[in-house]
Amino acid sequence: MSESDLHPSQPIACTLNPIELATRRTELLPGLLSKADTQATIPEGFRWSFSETDGLLHHIVSVIEAERRCCRFLRFCFTLEPNGGPLWLEVTGPEGTQDFLRSLMFSAPASQAAND
Repeated sequence: MSESDLHPSQPIACTLNPIELATRRTELLPGLLSKADTQATIPEGFRWSFSETDGLLHHIVSVIEAERRCCRFLRFCFTLEPNGGPLWLEVTGPEGTQDFLRSLMFSAPASQAAND
């Protein structure tokens, strides 16, 4: 069985409209990634590290649950290092995923863009 059999191709598209995305921004990846300590580019995605803080684990799981509903093409790998070490989140997907994630990370929320 190949990787493509396990993970059928999904279109690289978010099912949220721009207004929904803007209003839910802090609940989704852009809000979570603002808390990351580091970011690294990996094949077809990114890896972020986070320092352990109260509520972070719950927040990461909530974001993953929400993103799995609106961006079904994304693959998440979440690693918890032992002894209070960093938490790692990898988000990958098919070709084009890095560009999609960059657009989420670097686009200003609608309300902020209007004030700039």
